[in-house]
Amino acid sequence: MKLHDLINGLSTLQVVGATDIDVTGIQFDSRKIEKGNVFVAQVGTAMDGHTFVDSCIEKGAVAIVISDNAYIREGVTTVVVENTDYALGVMAHRWFGCPSEHLTLVGVTGTNGKTTIATLLYKLVRALGKKAGLLSTVINYIEDEAIPSTHTTPDALELNGLLRKMVDAGCEYAFMEVSSHSIAQERIAGLDFDGALFTNLTRDHIDYHKTFDNYRDTKKRLFDGLRKDAFAVTNKDDKNGLVMTQNTRACVKTYSTRCLADFKATILEEDFNGMQLNLNGKEVFVPLVGRFNASNILAIYGGAVCLGFDTMEVLRILSTLTAVNGRFEAIRSPKKGWTAIVDYAHTPDAVDNVIQTINEIRKGRLITVVGCGGNRDHGKRPMMAQIAKRGSDQLILTSDNPRDEEPADILRDMAAGLTEEELRTTLIIEDRATAIQTACTLAGDKDVILVAGKGHEDYQIIKGVKYHFDDHEVVRKFI
Repeated sequence: MKLHDLINGLSTLQVVGATDIDVTGIQFDSRKIEKGNVFVAQVGTAMDGHTFVDSCIEKGAVAIVISDNAYIREGVTTVVVENTDYALGVMAHRWFGCPSEHLTLVGVTGTNGKTTIATLLYKLVRALGKKAGLLSTVINYIEDEAIPSTHTTPDALELNGLLRKMVDAGCEYAFMEVSSHSIAQERIAGLDFDGALFTNLTRDHIDYHKTFDNYRDTKKRLFDGLRKDAFAVTNKDDKNGLVMTQNTRACVKTYSTRCLADFKATILEEDFNGMQLNLNGKEVFVPLVGRFNASNILAIYGGAVCLGFDTMEVLRILSTLTAVNGRFEAIRSPKKGWTAIVDYAHTPDAVDNVIQTINEIRKGRLITVVGCGGNRDHGKRPMMAQIAKRGSDQLILTSDNPRDEEPADILRDMAAGLTEEELRTTLIIEDRATAIQTACTLAGDKDVILVAGKGHEDYQIIKGVKYHFDDHEVVRKFI
């Protein structure tokens, strides 16, 4: 591919050298540069790609894309742009033949519920006989082919490469979680979205975005960029739901479990096996539990309707869809009679939602095991402890993914949210396996154990080392 085809339409500040040259690939990682590649110098939080420009030229890069004039070099074509992240996204999309233009691409964004909604939409559409792909936190799929997932939204090159594979496999639809990081870092630049869904917005990633307003406005950019013939489905129950769509050109539809909306649901009955819903005047049983899942079901239903699928067929398939790995997954102890719920809840609001749901159904006590990740928002730690304590009969604070922090420091931050009296009845057990086993030992007939924070994750990161650890395995091993 010619360089001028890759950069055509980009807002370039300066171009030094010829652009009618062949390019053999695009790289942002200097370690992967090969002869004939173009190197895009991104500026990250920990490292500046511009410092690797010279080494990339030595390895054979024929062109460089930079945002700092100080790195203009003789002998290679230099393209100066305002934002190299954006340039990389657009160039990656073109390199792979603009795959999103050959798919019906739907993005799902918000704090909680993205994985459930994107995954179940993918399953629903496939059950309707269509070929589809999925990009999610848990795992990526190209039809039946599972591809491990490392990020909620992959980098621009990997993302467009996966979309290209979907097109080549004959997929008509693609559903993807769109994280705030991916929007801020322009990983989705150049993509052609046919629709977007908003779940909710609560405190998360403040360590990265600095303020809640920045976090909200970043999410909103997905909807601001939609075409006029696209659709936007938003949660009317969330105070930011209509904020998300206030500047979009897309056709806006709303969903709610509390007020009038285009898609409305009421919970008629529920237990740990599922819930009976009245959804837009039709009754349907779904094997999911809780108001937050009723909201997720509405988003899925709304998205499917906006895609033009028959409503009765959609309802029929919704009744067959089961929980996503690590999202309110129930594991029962046949001998002792207790139920363990493994859930990815790792924000104050998510923990509150899961606990409220359990408390509406349970007949015994609730024992909650929860921790907080290291190198992340410190402010949510005491809040999560407060919510977990006040909604549970027994609270056990433990380690999650400490990363580079000392687990004891994280637990101290969580404990700061509890009163002295609350601390006296709270167990603090640093080792997560021991904490889960303790909860299982304490549980009796009809009790519920909530193991929150990691969900589908099968690892712990401690001092930069990744160890295998799976909440499900610990619970089942105890059983």
